[in-house]
Amino acid sequence: MEIKYINPFIEATKGVFFNFFNKTPDVKTPYLIRKEEPHKWDISAIIGIAGEARGAVVLSFSKFLATYLTSILVDREVKEIDDDVVDTLGEMVNIIAGNAKKGLEEYMLVISLPSIVTGINHEIRWPGSRNISIIGIPFHSSCGEFTLSVGLENII
Repeated sequence: MEIKYINPFIEATKGVFFNFFNKTPDVKTPYLIRKEEPHKWDISAIIGIAGEARGAVVLSFSKFLATYLTSILVDREVKEIDDDVVDTLGEMVNIIAGNAKKGLEEYMLVISLPSIVTGINHEIRWPGSRNISIIGIPFHSSCGEFTLSVGLENII
C-alpha cells in the first residue's frame, strides 16, 4: 500500500488529537505488521471498512493513555477502563476513519460502527485475505505513545 493511501489516516489522527486534546502527536516511522505479531497495548478501538476496499482501522493505547485522554474529555479522573473510555476511543476511531474516507474519495467506502477490544496483548483479527498489508503508524505525544494500524485490501 502506497503512503498516499495512509496519509489521510495520519492527518485525521493528528486532527482528532488537536481538536479533542489540544495536542499534536509526532508521527514515527510506519512499519509493516504481521497479523500474528504480539503488541504492548491494553485497549484498541476498531472500525471496519467495506466497499471497493475492505479492511480495518485500529487505534491502540496503553491503559494509562486511554484513561488519561478520557479524563481530559469528561473533566474528571478516570483510572479504569470504563464506559467513558470505550465511548471516547470509539468516537476517536470513528472520526479518524470518517475523515480519512474523505481523502480516499476515488474508492466507494463504507465504515462500520466501532468496536473495542481490551486486555493485555489482545489479538486483532484482521478481515480480508491473507495478503492484506497492515501498516502500523506509531505516534508519540507529550502524554504517551499509541499506534494507528491500517489494513486495506484492493487499494494499490
